[in-house]
Amino acid sequence: MPNQRNIALLAALKENLERARGSFFLVNYQGLSAKETHALRQALKEKGARLFVAKNTLIRIALKELGLPELDGLSGPSGMVFYQDPVAAAKALQAFAKNNPKGIPEAKGGLLQGQVLSAKDVVALAELPTLDELRAELVGVLQAPLAELVGVLGGVARELVGILEAYAEKKAA
Repeated sequence: MPNQRNIALLAALKENLERARGSFFLVNYQGLSAKETHALRQALKEKGARLFVAKNTLIRIALKELGLPELDGLSGPSGMVFYQDPVAAAKALQAFAKNNPKGIPEAKGGLLQGQVLSAKDVVALAELPTLDELRAELVGVLQAPLAELVGVLGGVARELVGILEAYAEKKAA
């Protein structure tokens, strides 16, 4: 018979999975001190992500009950990282692991919109530009032709003013 704590954790886990639409990273956080775990949580929070620690058994049950695919990396201590921007969360995990002498947290895999990710996929996501970087790039691409159009139209207006000034000087002379 399941205990009340596990029932509550399973309900919270399922709620988080539903809210995240089945998207999360699975990480191994074993070896981090409480202070380092807090720092990891803060780094993830700054990127709109959240670390949720649960038993592998509860993760398996939640995935099964929600009809999500099973994950291979569910062994050892597992933390789930729920995110808004997968690239920003993957970058935060990679940056934290790079600055940690033990190289922790280690990506174990995850799901992205219901598709299974391997640990290599999570690392590859960290190499992509973030959503904000892509938005800035798109704005730059969209802005460039408009800036050129304004420059061309301004050039025509300057030429017209020059012609009118020359005509006015010629008439005055």
